[in-house]
Amino acid sequence: MDFGSTAEDEDFRAEARAWLDERAGPCLDRRAWERTLGAAGWIGLGWPASGYGNRTATLTQQVAWAEEYARSGAPPRSGHIGENLLAPTLIAHGSEEQKSRFLPPVAAGEELWCQGYSEPGAGSDLAGVRTAAAREGAWYRISGQKIWTSLAQEADWCFLLARTDPGTRRHHGLSFLLVPMDQPGRIEVRPIRQLTGTSDFNEVRFDGARARVEHVVGGEGAGWQVAMSLLGLERGVSTLAQQIGFARELADVLRTAVESGAVRDPVLRARLVRQWAELRVMRWNALRTLGGPAGPGAPSVAKLLWAAWHQRLGELAVAVRGATAAVGPADWSPGAPYPLDPAQHLFLFSRADTLYGGSDQIQRTIIAERVLGLPAEPKGAV
Repeated sequence: MDFGSTAEDEDFRAEARAWLDERAGPCLDRRAWERTLGAAGWIGLGWPASGYGNRTATLTQQVAWAEEYARSGAPPRSGHIGENLLAPTLIAHGSEEQKSRFLPPVAAGEELWCQGYSEPGAGSDLAGVRTAAAREGAWYRISGQKIWTSLAQEADWCFLLARTDPGTRRHHGLSFLLVPMDQPGRIEVRPIRQLTGTSDFNEVRFDGARARVEHVVGGEGAGWQVAMSLLGLERGVSTLAQQIGFARELADVLRTAVESGAVRDPVLRARLVRQWAELRVMRWNALRTLGGPAGPGAPSVAKLLWAAWHQRLGELAVAVRGATAAVGPADWSPGAPYPLDPAQHLFLFSRADTLYGGSDQIQRTIIAERVLGLPAEPKGAV
């Protein structure tokens, strides 16, 4: 695909930049910000024009919006799970009633979503899901536990995988359910404290939580196929916006290397050059993937590329500072929360990059089995 910009694309980029420059800021209330984006039609640019309240844009214009958003310093999106994961899944697999019910509130920024996939003991192995959903008339009653659930403390709804056929194993008998989070006594959200001191992830317990039968996407027992379709969406246009953030972090590391004199070390200098070159390769790979049919291993290749790259950047962020990278601020008092500077935060947070979103081991297994046709890895009993 030709990613050259047309006059219409440049006009679209200019409109996006002007709008963001006027309204974006790092301290905005995130839920109110979602409603602001929705009111202006900036949510759901890649959806079809089907009366859901979104405006449509070409692929190059979607890339332009993602890049301008990343450059603007606007707050992290609270609605990206609903917009970029749930919505395309409903468009591909949902009923007309499900689309009409759930897509307009996402486009308006009024309903936020979280994803219930990983579980203790299952992790990236989604076929090991043990959360159960028992049919009771017009409802499913859900019992189980999910972990590493981003934005669960803010979400209005959760889409999750649950086993609706108790006699099945592995990827059989799973269903993709849409579950309201406002069920006191039936759903408990516990924030997980990370190395950085923040709590971006959560543990979610379902104790008899209910989901309506008509809120099963793709039909009962089709959860595995729907979930695999969704996982391929996690490496879309948003990957390019992610790379804008990576470029900004790399620029900070380079600036520190020059100021500290670390750039004079030939080994560190070679590592910095490698980071710059690999970031360019990641962009070209992302554009190539977006521009045409992607093979079954494309999402896994993308995840392997950026996860390891970002970890190495975190290591460089502290390496170019030397011993001072391990020192807290001068006004820090023992016993108080340890404040991290951006480089320290980058180093600690990036330790998880090769685990969340599908571990490197899982990504390599997908490539080996689905692309190279190698023998399947032995699976333990579940």
